Amino acid sequence: MSKPALIQIVDDDLRNIRVLEAQLKAEGYDIMIALSGKECLAQLQERLPDLILLDIMMPEMDGFEVAGHIKQDARTKAIPVIMVTALEDRDSRLRALHMGAEEFLNKPVDRSELWVRVRNMLRLKEYQNFLAEHNRLLEEQVAQRTQELQAAYRDTIFTMVRAAEFKDEETGAHVQRISYYCRDMAQEMGMDARFCEEIFHASPMHDIGKIAIPDAVLLKPGGFTPEEWAVMKSHAAYGAKILERGGSPYTRMGTEIALSHHERWDGSGYPNRIRGEAIPFTARLMNIADVYDALRSRRPYKPPFTHERAVEIITVGDSRTQPGHFDPQVLAFFGRCAERWRDIHDSHAD
Repeated sequence: MSKPALIQIVDDDLRNIRVLEAQLKAEGYDIMIALSGKECLAQLQERLPDLILLDIMMPEMDGFEVAGHIKQDARTKAIPVIMVTALEDRDSRLRALHMGAEEFLNKPVDRSELWVRVRNMLRLKEYQNFLAEHNRLLEEQVAQRTQELQAAYRDTIFTMVRAAEFKDEETGAHVQRISYYCRDMAQEMGMDARFCEEIFHASPMHDIGKIAIPDAVLLKPGGFTPEEWAVMKSHAAYGAKILERGGSPYTRMGTEIALSHHERWDGSGYPNRIRGEAIPFTARLMNIADVYDALRSRRPYKPPFTHERAVEIITVGDSRTQPGHFDPQVLAFFGRCAERWRDIHDSHAD
């Protein structure tokens, strides 16, 4: 059996309250009373009624002001308010409606009208409560489903990256570090939490196209012939091709990173030799992270460099790498991130 609805009666005249109280209790409602606007608002901090009968003409704080406070408070704005008034002029009613009142009762209050107005408002409140609960449950289900989809997307990413690791054993710790570099840079540049989370999971897919590169080329020690280098560079386009049909935000971002993370700001990169802001921002961010980690890592053609030497090469240049290869803004933020990247590299060493 459901408990009776709770109605708050607010009036500075106790006699008026007692009349309304007796009539409403006869219908089985529970009652709480307040003799002023301030007392009404104080009670609402402790207990929330299902309906408020609010007198307009009260000293200190009139019913208009009280209604305004009720409707501006997120905790109480959904409570229906019936204004009880001897005022019948149009301006007073418009002002009450403007303050958020749902209904009116004229003094002296007719008993039958009181019951009808109260019953209708309580039914409205019950329906509003039902909708609010229904929406809450839907939001919970959507949130749960979203989490499940995100988990599935991440599992797919992990599977693809693991497949790439079987082709190239050097990629394991590298892709972990790349995630942390990219997220750190994005946070330093003031990107929102969603972007930072997406790039953390998308960036490990940057070299997924290496799955399509023959082992004889991918695992060859030493340098490449021009023909072999052309094959090796094709991993960018292969990676984008693998990811382009994915429907998740991670694979969408991963597609542009895979295709363009070897493009350079000055147009000297590959596969499309695009330059400047034509290069997707995610790829520009990824590019500097990839170069830093490659410099810090052992390769068939070079030993691992120290953090200081890697920073020097990126910011000053050498025979292979020049500052002009990088987005100037990203390069500037690299200076702020560099010490943290040293820690990331050391914490996720090969």
